[in-house]
Amino acid sequence: MATKLPAAQARLYKNIFICKKCKAKIRADPRKILEGKIRCRKCLKKAFRPIKKR
Repeated sequence: MATKLPAAQARLYKNIFICKKCKAKIRADPRKILEGKIRCRKCLKKAFRPIKKR
């Protein structure tokens, strides 16, 4: 399997989180996610997880 370019890695995985309830994809600063300042656009929950790297 070929390794991905650093620019592509950053674009795909950096600052992207998934809502634990509705699975919406949100791009936000990790510090704001931990502080609870970001809400999901769809379900308005504050529970997020980082995107999984394959």
